Amino acid sequence: MTREEIMKTIKEQNIRYFRLQFVDIFGLMKNVALPLSQIEKALDGDMMFDGSSIDGFARINESDMYLKPDYDTFTVLPWRNKQGVAAARIICDVYKSNGKPFEGCPRVNLKRVLAEAREMGFTMNVGTESEFFLFEKDANGAPTTRTNDVAGYFSLDPEDTANDCRREIIETLEMMGFEIEASHHEVAEGQHEINFKYADALAAADNTVTFKWVVKTIAKNYGLHATFMPKPIFGINGSGMHTNQSLFHLDGTNAFYDDADSLQLSEVAYQYIAGALKNARGFAAITNPLVNSYKRLVPGYEAPVYAAWSASNRSVLIRIPAARGMSTRTEIRCPDPTCNPYLAFAMMLNSGLDGVKNKLQPPPSVNKDLFEMTSAQMSEEGITVLPANLMEAIEELRANPIARETLGNHIFEKFIEAKIKEWDAFRTNVSQWELDEYLAIY
Repeated sequence: MTREEIMKTIKEQNIRYFRLQFVDIFGLMKNVALPLSQIEKALDGDMMFDGSSIDGFARINESDMYLKPDYDTFTVLPWRNKQGVAAARIICDVYKSNGKPFEGCPRVNLKRVLAEAREMGFTMNVGTESEFFLFEKDANGAPTTRTNDVAGYFSLDPEDTANDCRREIIETLEMMGFEIEASHHEVAEGQHEINFKYADALAAADNTVTFKWVVKTIAKNYGLHATFMPKPIFGINGSGMHTNQSLFHLDGTNAFYDDADSLQLSEVAYQYIAGALKNARGFAAITNPLVNSYKRLVPGYEAPVYAAWSASNRSVLIRIPAARGMSTRTEIRCPDPTCNPYLAFAMMLNSGLDGVKNKLQPPPSVNKDLFEMTSAQMSEEGITVLPANLMEAIEELRANPIARETLGNHIFEKFIEAKIKEWDAFRTNVSQWELDEYLAIY
């Protein structure tokens, strides 16, 4: 969109309130709300905010920052039209007071990584599949882990009583420009998935954070709490964010497709797979950033914990979906929806490109159930295991040769600093499980 088109829409739809949105290094959406009188100033990128108040952004002595809007992300908010008065949002990049992009802005960082990939002759397309739970709230409005349905995988009404909520989420997303491809009830009770069309990596990251915001907003209107927490309930499936990704040449052809190959995969595709497998332990802290993430990444619940690939096996880290031609892609299955998509896409992209740059070759594909293999069998086939907890993942991130380069010094250091604090808080906390196990005995 152009500035003129945005101003025309504002007038035609009587938009009186405006949200400038951005994300912090943990992927949490922030916004500055403005009245109509400030919209032109906002569109010119002249809105200032205090960066020192955002975790991981800036120190107090360098706090003045500007929000530079990306006009293509402008959209009217369907649920905010009240008596003919509407509201809209636009996603912004964070800039420093000297007019330069802020290296701690995840969106700015992803744009830098994508520009470097473009210099190699590639663009990146991404499609995410974010699962989530819909839970009831208690009498005080606090979220619980009680679900309001007893449905299962692909169940129909009447079991899936959250169907109306999911339908309104889809309708809202479509009004905001999303192309919804499918939606269904997931494996666990109360668990759902809505799939929307892939996009270039930057737009896909914007879409992913917008999707989570819309899901939470509409669920709240139904008196429900939507959570993207990876493993909210012990003993049932957790929520993942399978991430489909492909490289395209600058002429618009799919760089992963080769009709002459037995799997119809190109040399670039094999190299990308090899790079992703090589760096998987190193990017896990970014794709799976919470203590709770590693309660999902355990054998037996469909979550991939072994760094292997296959054209069909769903127990591997990297699956190759059946579609070919322009739809040829890899599906990296370990990410969960609490990750910052701007950082996760950057890390997965550079991990794959590490394989392309160094002409790496992947190990043979694995077509047997990895959960049934012994450690010795996996070792023989060169299959490594993802980190077992957040601290192990942080150590792997810190040791990974491409991590600092991909994230930049600021994000790399601030992210690790914050996650070590999170781990220490978890490590020193006395849990209910410990009380149940030990208090009466010892």
